[in-house]
Amino acid sequence: MTIQVLILCTHNSARSVLAEAMLNHWAARLGRDVQAHSAGSAPSGRINPFAIEALHHAGIGTAGYRSKSWDEFSADGAPPLSIVITVCDSAAAETCPVFIGAAGSQPVKVHWGYPDPSDADGGDAGKRCAFELTRQALGYRMLQLLALPIEALERSALQAALIAIGRS
Repeated sequence: MTIQVLILCTHNSARSVLAEAMLNHWAARLGRDVQAHSAGSAPSGRINPFAIEALHHAGIGTAGYRSKSWDEFSADGAPPLSIVITVCDSAAAETCPVFIGAAGSQPVKVHWGYPDPSDADGGDAGKRCAFELTRQALGYRMLQLLALPIEALERSALQAALIAIGRS
C-alpha cells in the first residue's frame, strides 16, 4: 500500500511544493512506495518562480505541481493519508481539517518549520540562495523520512521518529 504524505503550508507556493517535489523525487529514486502531496489553507494559486527554479537547477521536474487547497485532501475520494507535515509556522497554528488516513484512522501529524524563503533579504540573489538552502534542508529531511521503515512502525513510534527528524 502506498504511503501517502501531505505537506502543508499556508499558500502552498514555496516550502510545501519544494518538500512535495523532493519527497517524490527521492522516493522514486530509492524505489519506495511513497507519494507526496502538498496543499495550503489559503493557496496562492501559483508556485513561486524561485521554487520552480531551485527544483529545475537540482534536476527535478515540476510538471503537474500546482498550488491547491487542503480541502482537496479532506474530501471524498482523497488519498488515505499516513502522514501530514506542516512546514511553515502559520500553517502549524491553524486548525486543520480532518484528514482521513488508512483504515479510517487519523494520519500522524508533525511540524517541521522553515522560514519563508520568499522573505529573504538581498533581492533576487538572496531569494535564490534562500530557496536553494530550503530545498536542500527539505531534501535532507525527506531522505531521513524515507530511511524509516514506515510500513512497520506503530503510530507512536512513527510519530516519535518524525519528531526526531524535525529536530535534526
